[in-house]
Amino acid sequence: MKIAAHSTTLLSLMLLLSGVGSAVQAQQVYRSVGPDGRVTFSDRPPVEAKSQATAETTGTQAASSANDNLPYALRQVASRFPVTLYTGADCAPCASARSLLTGRGVPFSERTVTSNDDIDALKRLSGATSLPFGTIGAQQLSGFAESEWTQYLDAAGYPKQSQLPANYRRPPAQPLVPAAAKSAAPAEAASRDRSAAPRTRNEAPRPAPAANPSNPAGISF
Repeated sequence: MKIAAHSTTLLSLMLLLSGVGSAVQAQQVYRSVGPDGRVTFSDRPPVEAKSQATAETTGTQAASSANDNLPYALRQVASRFPVTLYTGADCAPCASARSLLTGRGVPFSERTVTSNDDIDALKRLSGATSLPFGTIGAQQLSGFAESEWTQYLDAAGYPKQSQLPANYRRPPAQPLVPAAAKSAAPAEAASRDRSAAPRTRNEAPRPAPAANPSNPAGISF
């Protein structure tokens, strides 16, 4: 009897957890703000979020592929605390941050911020537009101070000396917002503008003036 009661309790807990999980999934709602300032809610992520998610997923997959041949201990650290560096053109602190990571042998992904779309995406991500910007796991680092970055790399467990194999190739830098998303945004905005424009009612053509035998040309004064 005790075994049967225990089984019934476990089954009830499983059904309860399943119901909670379904409720959480059902409550997934995305909020987006259009160019006109209108706020909308949907069960689908906005285009910008999907584009950024696609870029992050692509970058993560490339980094994971590059990390496959790393020594076991370094691969474990890179998996738990992945490093991403956000850089801009003609940015000396960005170059310093890149040199620190490269010299220490830290596997990292690089995202470039060059367009207005990139800047907007960076602001949504970090709350600011200053560069460089970096993430070590969930830790965010704004600006570059070698002592601060070194402290967090040490805390994450990255070795102080490079352990990268000789054939290691870091994934190339990628724009923060993919080019496809940048070109699609104006087209979608134009489509929304066209759909929002008021439609004019087709007016019936005016009837032609009646023919006047004394004025066959229909000239009016």
